[in-house]
Amino acid sequence: MTIMKIHARFGLAALFSLALLAGGCATLSSSGGSGDAPIDVPEGKALATELRALEKQVAQEEGRSKKLLTKVSRFSPRGVYIVVDTGANKLYLMEDDRIVRTASCSTGSGSRLVDIEGKRVWVFNTPRGEFEVQRKVVKPVWTKPDWAFIEDGEPIPTKFSERLDPDVLGKYALMLPDGYMIHGSIYKRTIGMSVTHGCIRVGDADLEAVYMAAQVGTKVYII
Repeated sequence: MTIMKIHARFGLAALFSLALLAGGCATLSSSGGSGDAPIDVPEGKALATELRALEKQVAQEEGRSKKLLTKVSRFSPRGVYIVVDTGANKLYLMEDDRIVRTASCSTGSGSRLVDIEGKRVWVFNTPRGEFEVQRKVVKPVWTKPDWAFIEDGEPIPTKFSERLDPDVLGKYALMLPDGYMIHGSIYKRTIGMSVTHGCIRVGDADLEAVYMAAQVGTKVYII
């Protein structure tokens, strides 16, 4: 069942609450398999039997889902909040159980970078869980960490000023814990792809809408 089908049946806020209750580690995606593998289709009485068994299984699963969603409904967020689906690379600006805006976004690539000399390893994932907007910044400046220079094959600078890049984060940024951000991007063609070092990149118009709606303390749920 895709994320939007679940939303249509049970409500999006309850769905996000369910994912968070499960540990914030469930990737909800609307993508499926390739559909290229051949399958054996039963016929006649065998088909009828298979269909009855399938209908029974679906009914049981829906019953369990409804019971669980009823239990977690009290955890559904209220007011304005943001949900990021890293599996589908979608950002939802929410108000109660209503989707105010849907935006394509880019999230962590999951790639690894190894610093052989320094014996350090970075894994570029977008963290999942419940967070809050800590600061709102206009015209953010990126302070490039060590891995940015190592990735580009450049020496790590000794001067702090050489780490500052004012041109890559877009017009706005919502600051999350541990240096992660929701920000813009100069790489417009990559929006909607899993290509970042962990931050969440959003297109200009969507970023402005989200920035204006969010406040310090606004909840951000990443699933």
